[in-house]
Amino acid sequence: MAHGGEPSSQQALVDQYEALRSRTRHMLASAREADWPRLIDQQESYLVQVEQLATLEAECPLDATHRARKATLLEEILENDLEIRGRLVERRDELGELIGTAQRQRKLQHAYDVGGQSPATPSRAQ
Repeated sequence: MAHGGEPSSQQALVDQYEALRSRTRHMLASAREADWPRLIDQQESYLVQVEQLATLEAECPLDATHRARKATLLEEILENDLEIRGRLVERRDELGELIGTAQRQRKLQHAYDVGGQSPATPSRAQ
């Protein structure tokens, strides 16, 4: 082969991209179901797969056919990633609102607690 690695190595690399696409599909399903703990667990494996792919890719250039397949897989991987990130931003915003509400309630409760025991209340010892 004049350009690229061995055909079996190239296919193995493309198979890794397919596995990564599958992982992003599972991650997207977790995000859509708001199963954040499962998404976080999958994210760890995703990062390991990405690192492995970077190493494999450096060792095995792809021919045109395999590059085309990789491009198709990457397109879906990136689309999935974009939706996952969007859902994570929505969740972050929801949590921010909840935290803000809890802080306001705590301040309000503190104000009422302090108000009932205010040192500004006139003393009886006049």
